[in-house]
Amino acid sequence: MTYVVTEACIKCKYTDCVDVCPVDCFREGPNFLVIDPDECIDCTLCVAECPVEAIYAEDDVPADQQGFTALNAELARLWKPIVERKDPLPDADEWAKVSGKLKDLER
Repeated sequence: MTYVVTEACIKCKYTDCVDVCPVDCFREGPNFLVIDPDECIDCTLCVAECPVEAIYAEDDVPADQQGFTALNAELARLWKPIVERKDPLPDADEWAKVSGKLKDLER
């Protein structure tokens, strides 16, 4: 089982999760992070660090977010690793509780 970053991360991109990842499995896009399922070791450390609760165990991804499992795998092949914490996007706090952000995902 792997962990999956879901919609809540879009347009926020808090990177608290990156700091605690022992295997550097996070990949960074313009306004979203994903987890590389081939690198994730299921340690669970990132889940508690996410301030917007965007990270789920693959088996626990909410029904309306299931597409993010495949999306994480797809984008992880395209995006570069992020290994250090960075500041979130400038208006992250405003976007944190907004739903329906998939259309805003920048690839």
